[in-house]
Amino acid sequence: MQVKLIVGLEIHVQLDTQTKMFCGCKLAFNDPPNSNVCPVCIGMPGVLPTMNKKAYEYAVRTALALNCEVARFTKWDRKGYYYPDLPKNYQISQYDLPLGANGYLEIPLEAGGSKKIRIRRVHLEEDAGKNLHEGMDHSQVDLNRAGTPLMEIVTEPDLSSPQECRILAMELQKLVQFLGVSQANMQMGHMRFEPNINLLIEEAAGRFRTPICEIKNLNSFRALERAVAYEQWRQQEEWQRDHNFTLEKLGKQNRGWDDNRNETVFQREKEEAHDYRYFPEPDLVPVVMDEAWLAQIKAEMGELPQAMKNRFVTLHHLSEYDAGVLTADRETATFSDITIEKSGTPKQVANIITQFGLKIANERGCRVNEIGVSSDQVAKLAQMMEAGTISASAAATLFEKMLTDSRDPQQIAQENNLIQQSDAGALEKVVDEVIAANAPAVAEAKSGGKKSGKARGFLLGQVMQKTRGQANPNIAGELLDAKLKS
Repeated sequence: MQVKLIVGLEIHVQLDTQTKMFCGCKLAFNDPPNSNVCPVCIGMPGVLPTMNKKAYEYAVRTALALNCEVARFTKWDRKGYYYPDLPKNYQISQYDLPLGANGYLEIPLEAGGSKKIRIRRVHLEEDAGKNLHEGMDHSQVDLNRAGTPLMEIVTEPDLSSPQECRILAMELQKLVQFLGVSQANMQMGHMRFEPNINLLIEEAAGRFRTPICEIKNLNSFRALERAVAYEQWRQQEEWQRDHNFTLEKLGKQNRGWDDNRNETVFQREKEEAHDYRYFPEPDLVPVVMDEAWLAQIKAEMGELPQAMKNRFVTLHHLSEYDAGVLTADRETATFSDITIEKSGTPKQVANIITQFGLKIANERGCRVNEIGVSSDQVAKLAQMMEAGTISASAAATLFEKMLTDSRDPQQIAQENNLIQQSDAGALEKVVDEVIAANAPAVAEAKSGGKKSGKARGFLLGQVMQKTRGQANPNIAGELLDAKLKS
């Protein structure tokens, strides 16, 4: 028996606009319930929606980044929605004419290489409100979120492991953050995942497909990966118990994820398109995307993260890892790009930013360009490290001082005795003194025995100690080796 996991993923992304999708109510997290509402988003009779142009442009920007075909003409549709968190009883969405279609995203694989995941569609809709149940004997509804601009990205069923699902979700989070279209903050509910999962089972008796199960509203990468893994196991177990557990006989269903019990639970049979009774939204005109508008959106996008990462690898000869870290968000990527251009030392800049800058930025909860060190300072520090003017340990000390001192790093280093001593003549005198004072270690180092390497390290350490760590270890080591061979 051969079993293949088949997953298509739906990703809902809250767009980072100031106001809602079809009205002027502000978007804010954790405001008092029902404080950001108006007659439009609470579904009062006779009101008219107005499209948020910025939200539409953000969605188009994302579609372009996902290599989609962008529709020059699309329309809005009403989707029947009979739940109290959207009181007008329908959701304004896009049905048969999404704004983006037929795209793809390359994702890295854990085993190496990459995989192309096809994007079926990108469309816009309004979010629903929030039903509150916990700790009460009744339900309450908060409509602050009702009408929030929600972008839905739908992949083809190209994902074949729980790990691929997690990686795709993480790559999409980085992409929308880089594009500036969403904060994509998982704790604030800016991204939700709904995988559609089933199995293709092949055995001697034929090919079988298990029912497609959509797991609703997963709000973390961990939950997504674990839910897909559990559902893969559950469906195979179900089919082995009962070979009537097939898509043809049981159709589709919606399930939820119980994070405490680590299992999916049945919710209801899955609706099909005709169940939503789509029809064109009569209160909104179609959207016509002319070439000038599309060109403006493209111009505002700038270089995409994958293209920038590839450039860092091919042009600056950085590793895939370093390039990925430096291009994880737009601010860090721009800061790195400018600094590399100023310094001409890509590897040293990457080392400084990844080892020093990002560590401090993470501790402070900000971007690397906001910690108080300028690109000019980092570029100069990189040049000093490249020239051997300063050691790696002294560079760390200097970087700490640069956080509160905007002067030239060379001046700061000189005042704090951080400049590395590279004068061969001066270092040779120190090496001679160390050799004269440590005859037993010198003899051990010259012996070629098991402890010769340790003895050589001791002698070099003495040189560093006598120069207060300012000796260039490469030059000092060469001088010491020459003396030991004589």
